[in-house]
Amino acid sequence: MPLALLALAVVAFGIGTTEFATMGLLPQIADGIGVSVPQAGNVVSAYALGVVVGAPLLTGIGARVPHKRLLLWLSALFVVGNVASAFAPDFGLLFAARFLAGLPHGALFGVGAVVASKLVAPDRAARAVSKMFLGLTIANIVGVPAGTALGQQLGWRSAYGAVAVIGVLALIALALFVPDQPRGRQSGIRHELRAMGNRQVAIGLGTAVVGFGGFFAVYSYLVPMLTNLTGISDSSTTLVLALYGVGMTLGTLVAGPLTDRALRPTMYGGLALLAAALVAFYFTVHSTVGALITITFIGAMGSLITTPVQMLLMAKAKNAPTMAAASNHSAFNLANAGGAWLGGLAISAGWGWASPSLVGAALAVAGLGLAFAGGAMERRDGRTASSEVITSSAAETRAEAAPTHQA
Repeated sequence: MPLALLALAVVAFGIGTTEFATMGLLPQIADGIGVSVPQAGNVVSAYALGVVVGAPLLTGIGARVPHKRLLLWLSALFVVGNVASAFAPDFGLLFAARFLAGLPHGALFGVGAVVASKLVAPDRAARAVSKMFLGLTIANIVGVPAGTALGQQLGWRSAYGAVAVIGVLALIALALFVPDQPRGRQSGIRHELRAMGNRQVAIGLGTAVVGFGGFFAVYSYLVPMLTNLTGISDSSTTLVLALYGVGMTLGTLVAGPLTDRALRPTMYGGLALLAAALVAFYFTVHSTVGALITITFIGAMGSLITTPVQMLLMAKAKNAPTMAAASNHSAFNLANAGGAWLGGLAISAGWGWASPSLVGAALAVAGLGLAFAGGAMERRDGRTASSEVITSSAAETRAEAAPTHQA
């Protein structure tokens, strides 16, 4: 079991590295393919678009494929996408290659989360899923800075080549250590789509899009906020981003046990504390020490939300959790795009570099509201189900007690 979870964590590490290292290599990519930096930034959007499209699409296509085999196919596609990125000769082909690399992202996390949850006892499922997510957070500490440094020294293509090597290692580890998990008799695209129609699944995805959008409203503009307001030099921002990753790792470590004990309270607490930290960052961003402490806490609270939302979607989708789990990562990428857009609007409106913090806090509070709405609906549905059982039992009792009249 530990080796199987390690294999899944390696997959997550590769995904996290390829997703975020591009942002640090945009000047090199722009020079290499002869475009402007803003135009090169579109390859980041191409990857995110691939995630949004690929999560439901590839999960649906593979709805009847055994989980281990599906993980291997998706990992192979991930390797192909990054190799294509490394050899893309121009902007158009690089855009297509990044889209291709993003396609398996959500499905890998979704299928991997389902596989991880089945490797352990039900009361430890969230801990297993959070261990897989550790690969993503550690990528922000090690993989992204290392990939950025490699790309700056040896050329941006070498970074994608290194990620492809990580993908091959992950593929080998999955083949060796992840046990076979056959799909149930009811598996199939219709079964998965029917589960996606659950209202709680829709509310959970909405919570991820809106609430996690608060995290990305600040993360997207963290470097210019630090250089313009905190006074941190450009050369030191990589270390600060690594500190952000440390916070994310700490949040992921505590998210598993807390979610296993109390799923909804963990989600409520994470969103509330994220909102409070984002408001605090609006004031602490002018102090180096205060900003660094707050950044670490924001990273921790952002990651604290991920595991309970993932487990909630898997629980509410019941016997067809794979597409719901994968769609969660589509939701996170929509949160990335939406949070960055709203934070950018605030800056463009002249509200100052610190304004994305308040935008993010508002989004976190809105996400908390959606989470509370889902909890209230769950309690109401539970009471309705209980009353239906009691009414049905009473009717059966009356029927048994009624005298029988014979003609």
